[in-house]
Amino acid sequence: MTTYTSNTETHQSKQDTARRQDKQSTTHKKTKVGQLLNKQLKRAKVLKGMTETMVGGYRAITKVDSWGPVPKRDELPRYNQIFCRNMAAAFNVTVVAIEPVPDTHGLWAANHVSWMDIPVMGSVMPGFFLSKAEVEAMPVFGRLARACGSLFIKRGSGDSGKVAGQITDFLNKGYSILFYPEGTTTDGTHIKKIYGKLLQGAMNADKPIQPIVVCYVNDKGELDHTVPFVGDVSFAQSFLRVMDSDPVTAYVLPLAVIPTTGKTRDELTEELYQSMQTGLEELHNRVIKKNSEHTASNSDNAALQTKAIA
Repeated sequence: MTTYTSNTETHQSKQDTARRQDKQSTTHKKTKVGQLLNKQLKRAKVLKGMTETMVGGYRAITKVDSWGPVPKRDELPRYNQIFCRNMAAAFNVTVVAIEPVPDTHGLWAANHVSWMDIPVMGSVMPGFFLSKAEVEAMPVFGRLARACGSLFIKRGSGDSGKVAGQITDFLNKGYSILFYPEGTTTDGTHIKKIYGKLLQGAMNADKPIQPIVVCYVNDKGELDHTVPFVGDVSFAQSFLRVMDSDPVTAYVLPLAVIPTTGKTRDELTEELYQSMQTGLEELHNRVIKKNSEHTASNSDNAALQTKAIA
């Protein structure tokens, strides 16, 4: 009798275990399906925002008649800022300038973390971009970038002198331009060696250098690792990773203007590097959470938001 009862209990136990496993398997499958659906919905929302922004950009360019060989740069800056701000928002990136961004007429220099830097910086700075030649060749985006007033450079082609001349011409005509003196992207934790050849453009025009730095912070108050475009990651992989990421805040900090008068290019290069490195460290100290103590409280963040470009 005891053996029969034991066998019956063992059989019942196996059935209970099997039912639990089936239930867990079903729950796991439902979770995976739910996650997949959420990912697809998130991507669809991003693509919708991108498409609407692109359409708006094309309409604005058409409105100011900037499709010709010479962009209508006098009329473009405010449209460019709206376009860039909307594009960043489409990717769930909120841009916050933690200090008022000056209307400096000069050569702007920014640290480079990701392709996302373009809409982020473009939403706050009053000027145009210096981009690599590959951007100009991109379908859809390339034509729009040219119509929006960008300048293009071929890396390693030895045309930095020509581009410096274009920068001088730009500045003398009253336009500001932003470039990335590191020449490549980083993970956002530091400033790499910067290349100062293009600073000659500002020197020749006797215009200042305006440094500005950016960092990307996740909803936990930590330095974000999804936006940086570094390593062996392809653009397509980076693009999808940013699409799938949670909301991110891009904090921007303009730094003190650096006059070019009376300085050598080497002196300017070193001064710019020190300014950007110190400025990035200051930015991190102000916005990144450390030791469970956020340097910017919720009320601080609300105040910061009011400083963002509307």
